[in-house]
Amino acid sequence: MFNKILIANRGEIALRIIRACKEMDINTVAVYSEADADSLHVRFADQAVCIGPAHPEKSYLNIPHIISAAEVTNAEAIHPGYGFLAENAHFAEVCRSCGIYFIGPSPEMIARMGDKALAKETMRQMGVPVIPGSDGVLTSVREAAAIAEEIGFPVILKAVAGGGGRGMRIVREAKDMATAFATAQTEAQNAFANPALYLERYFEYPRHIEVQILGDRHGNAVSLGERECSIQRKHQKLIEESPAPSISTKLRKALAAAAVKGARRVGYNSAGTIEFLLDEQGHFYFMEMNTRIQVEHPVTEAVIGLDLIEEQIRSATGAELPSKLKFFKPRGHAIECRINAEDPDNHFRPCPGKITSFHVPGGLGVRVDTHAYAHYVIPAYYDSLIAKVITHGANREEAIVRMERALNEFVIEGIATTIPLLKKILRHPHFRRGSLNTKFLETAKLN
Repeated sequence: MFNKILIANRGEIALRIIRACKEMDINTVAVYSEADADSLHVRFADQAVCIGPAHPEKSYLNIPHIISAAEVTNAEAIHPGYGFLAENAHFAEVCRSCGIYFIGPSPEMIARMGDKALAKETMRQMGVPVIPGSDGVLTSVREAAAIAEEIGFPVILKAVAGGGGRGMRIVREAKDMATAFATAQTEAQNAFANPALYLERYFEYPRHIEVQILGDRHGNAVSLGERECSIQRKHQKLIEESPAPSISTKLRKALAAAAVKGARRVGYNSAGTIEFLLDEQGHFYFMEMNTRIQVEHPVTEAVIGLDLIEEQIRSATGAELPSKLKFFKPRGHAIECRINAEDPDNHFRPCPGKITSFHVPGGLGVRVDTHAYAHYVIPAYYDSLIAKVITHGANREEAIVRMERALNEFVIEGIATTIPLLKKILRHPHFRRGSLNTKFLETAKLN
């Protein structure tokens, strides 16, 4: 087991990893930008190193500074969390070349499956249904336009190295392709330092279902159930739950089988997710693979009773998956609501600033992951996520009622947040009966 792990991230996920390490008796190193000097992950880590100014490219995306911090503190391993460098094959390779363990899959695996276009082709070759679109990275606007004409509009351009809704643009007519292509490329370059794009057919009212997988270096891979992730804004998730509501046992098993098949065939050896789109006829298509831990991993933890971060760390040491995972059955139902510092009534405009009052909910079946606190100043340079509320119940209705109670108890003053919107979604009759799709926010009348 590792003696010391450096967390190459910030915010709630950095704090989440620190907690897992403490329970495993592993020392931790926090890295932070000048804007994050007062963040809780800095306070609760055993050591902390400032790695640069506020801008991500000068701090959390600065590979030389992160590696230097690991070497100075004698950290044996680096956990990348999600976002930033979590799916950066070059970073994983640099870690390996410096004799530092990267807690995640190999650089080769990240390059193969973290590259959205290559992952799609890999899964297609394995017989897993894939969304019609480009066979790989687009070389030009002209190629994108030709493929779109062939498969039919609307289409969506996506960043090959993307995630979190960045580097994505929907194109409904040929005349809009050039502008959308340039905009998506620029956003992809700024977010991931990689402007490469691919193209897919765009489904108007799909569901977004992802399967949590866990693999080891001994050829084992298991599915830990699926998560419903259809409630989104700007292609970023707001609410996730497990098990997914309103799908048949047959479909549930088929999704898990496809995910495990893909993971085993490529020899996947860490925590990850395989994401699918489910069309209105109930057909599913592989969308992408995330070669990292997900924001919404606590939902799965709640229904399986397992710490996924701990298992991810153990897998990185070469440990074999616990045999019990092959026979797990979900316990009840779990829901996660993301609390973002955004104004839903103003096109989800980010709302950085000082939190004047902060009170988190509690009680049976309620978990809150957050790095925020009263008088904490939310920086303007990073993702707007400030907290996640996870509730667990014997069934979906109990989990929803518990979430409503938790959101009513959650007090955040001084900034705008998504809490009022989340309450409206939970009360909506379509949500209550599990009638969901990725256009929910656009089509539902939320009072």
